[in-house]
Amino acid sequence: MASSALRAELDCSICLSTYTDPVMLRCGHNFCRLCIDRVLDTQDQSGVYSCPECREEFQVRPVLMRDIALRNIMENLLSTQPTQTQTGICCTYCIHSPVPAVKSCLHCEASLCDKHLRVHSKSPEHVLCDPSTNLEKRKCSVHKKVLEYYCTEDTACICVSCRLDGEHRGHRVEMLDEASEKKKKKLRNVLQKLTTKRQKTEERVQSLEERRRKAQEKASGKAERVTALFIDIRRRLDDLEKKVLSEISRQEEQRSLSLSDLIQKLEIKKAELSMKMRHIEELCNMTDLLTVLQEPDTGDLCDPEEGGGDEDTGGHDRQRHDVDGRDVAVISDTLHTLCDIISGIRSGIYVAVPADILLDVNTANNNLHISDDLKTATLTEAKQNRPETAERFQYNQVISRRGFISGRHYWDVEISRSGYWRVGMCYPSIARRGQQSLFGDNNKSWSLRRFNSHCSVRHNNKEIPLLLQISSNRLRICLDYEAGQLSFYELCNPIRHLHTVTATFTEPLHAAVTVSNGSIKILGGHKIPMSPTYNQ
Repeated sequence: MASSALRAELDCSICLSTYTDPVMLRCGHNFCRLCIDRVLDTQDQSGVYSCPECREEFQVRPVLMRDIALRNIMENLLSTQPTQTQTGICCTYCIHSPVPAVKSCLHCEASLCDKHLRVHSKSPEHVLCDPSTNLEKRKCSVHKKVLEYYCTEDTACICVSCRLDGEHRGHRVEMLDEASEKKKKKLRNVLQKLTTKRQKTEERVQSLEERRRKAQEKASGKAERVTALFIDIRRRLDDLEKKVLSEISRQEEQRSLSLSDLIQKLEIKKAELSMKMRHIEELCNMTDLLTVLQEPDTGDLCDPEEGGGDEDTGGHDRQRHDVDGRDVAVISDTLHTLCDIISGIRSGIYVAVPADILLDVNTANNNLHISDDLKTATLTEAKQNRPETAERFQYNQVISRRGFISGRHYWDVEISRSGYWRVGMCYPSIARRGQQSLFGDNNKSWSLRRFNSHCSVRHNNKEIPLLLQISSNRLRICLDYEAGQLSFYELCNPIRHLHTVTATFTEPLHAAVTVSNGSIKILGGHKIPMSPTYNQ
């Protein structure tokens, strides 16, 4: 017999009754599944979950784990407990102190402990059964005899008199133990089906709980990524705002200094003109004719000044045009940077979109003018007055803002004049100074080159001459990053394949152009599966 302390360990702290389908929280405490589910349901509204026993809190609704070991212990322990400890029936003959009964006699209508059971009569009319407080129910209400049979037709328990002389005479009957065993067998089958059904239900519940947990984790992960994304957007926008404001402030300061210098020069010239005007007025008021005639001609006094004024005005106009041009370049670059941010947001949250190829002004040589749409590079004699930085090319070269790290892409170019040019792709780690910085003259770039009417493909300062003559001014460059293939085509009718190089790409690949006269315009970039025409 288990001690009362051990029995108490089998009680749920919520309902204070013996565990029913015990489950365990992560903190180690056990509860009835139904009891703890009700508690967690009430905590759903606040969004804070805690153990009713130790008050440990959980960020998300805890997953309930079946405590199989506790369930087995509980079932085995309770199954070994004598019935009297559950019923509280005591021996009828132990009058001095209550002693739990182990059996009841239907004939004597008394309950017996172990001691009195040993001396009890063993005659057949003394029928023993499990301890009971209502022994009358085990006797026939009509004949007051022990119920021994089961009438299968009327589904009733009867005595021997009911069977022989009563209303159940001639009916099919069975002994109580036989009928009871048959019914127990049916009940066991039902119990087995119910157990299987409950097990499947529990597995379904656990599966749904696991799906709910994963959904919560997925939602939490998405929330974290979105938060990080918007933090990065705000940071990039703040940096962009500071950059633009700093550039505006620098240009305003430069313009102010330039205008101040021009105003000072004009003030000096204004003073000189005033002095000359006073001298002419004096001559006009003189009565001495000889002195007036001996003075230099007035035309000689005015002509140089007029020329100087026009020169100053023209210089000021040119300066204003240069400053305004820089303003437009800054605004254009800012707008394209914002477009990059928006494209990044679309790529990070929704779907990947093909990135258009835009030229990076920060890498363009100062003899190259980059159009406002960042698609055309034109060779100019006038310097572009961009700051000399480590990423700017020494020669007339420029690369794209964005690189490709996977997938299949192609982009087209249009060359305005024949002569010397290079088009291709390069790594961002390519040198920006010296002969080794030319596209194709190092191991970080590949280019299609035209020089003196001869075309070739260059890589790592090695040249592969092309026997074909290029007559069209439009070219196509195709990249298959995973396959390690870079192909060049002439956009004539039909499209003509020029050459394909094979390599193992280890860095992002940027579009690259070299302009020696005229201009090179990027017609578009695409991220779509290339047609079989382009496969080698």
